[in-house]
Amino acid sequence: MQAVPQNEFPEAVLTRLVARHLDVAPVGLTVRRWPTGKFNTTYLIEGGPEPLVLRIAPPDDRSRVLFYEHRMMLQEPALHALLRERTDVPVPAILAHDFGRAEIQRNYLLMERLPGTPIASLGGLTRDTFDDILRQVGRSLRQVHAITGDRYGYVGEHRPMEPQPDWPSAFHVMWHKLLDDIEGCGGYDPEEATGMRRLLDRHAEVFDRPAPASLLHMDVWAENILADERGRLTGLIDWDRACWGDPEIEFAVLDYCGMSERAFWEGYGTTRDTSPEAAVRRMFYLLYEVQKYIVIRRARNHDSRRADAYRQQALQLAQAIR
Repeated sequence: MQAVPQNEFPEAVLTRLVARHLDVAPVGLTVRRWPTGKFNTTYLIEGGPEPLVLRIAPPDDRSRVLFYEHRMMLQEPALHALLRERTDVPVPAILAHDFGRAEIQRNYLLMERLPGTPIASLGGLTRDTFDDILRQVGRSLRQVHAITGDRYGYVGEHRPMEPQPDWPSAFHVMWHKLLDDIEGCGGYDPEEATGMRRLLDRHAEVFDRPAPASLLHMDVWAENILADERGRLTGLIDWDRACWGDPEIEFAVLDYCGMSERAFWEGYGTTRDTSPEAAVRRMFYLLYEVQKYIVIRRARNHDSRRADAYRQQALQLAQAIR
């Protein structure tokens, strides 16, 4: 995912902000921009009682983000608290946040810095070590998916949709809202968007099955998995895209990101549904993941060429479902 262009904040402003939350003098605090993370702006904070991370959300510009990305940081404090209470998944504690924009005109989180490095940047990672990490990711996601609620969809404090009583209803809303975003930025013409809407209608029966309202991360890729050189999973981060629903959609994201390999399933501890109906659902969930990049490339990055490549990929996937 490509970065949202954002203004740099003066170091003095950020050190004062952090100092106030830590109740320390700003003298001695240092702030360093961290290049990972493609949506929020991330800074590493040194010189305080412990190393910290400051994450600052992008400006509120609904025209440049997906429907579920708008102010999605609002749901993170409650999610981090829930995960730290109910699982042993390595999730950072959020020490402070400000969604009232008292000091800067952005939402932000101040959190502990976990040890380790994103595996995308972890040099010398052997196949065996990578598999060990995937097993730990599998075990972690099994715990996450065991946390269930009674509402489906994006139900966090950012409220991008009306929570639904079942997964088929929630995915229907999510699918159509995503298509609204794609059509709104010119990624699909009206005929293509209508075809995608009707495609889901034609296959609605494959979603009519009991599915838990499981907590789903929805963005597990190499930048959001932290590990050390010994292959110990030290962090599963960036929970702002989380939603509640069928774990099968999480598996499709893992497919797309190259994470649903045998070692992952060994850690997860269960086998995957391979029925014909599950295969159709998997294609829809993969389409949901692919189609978002049409908006990201076109509305956010102003890269119509890459956006059209994703459009063509999505149309080919849809054709395979028909």
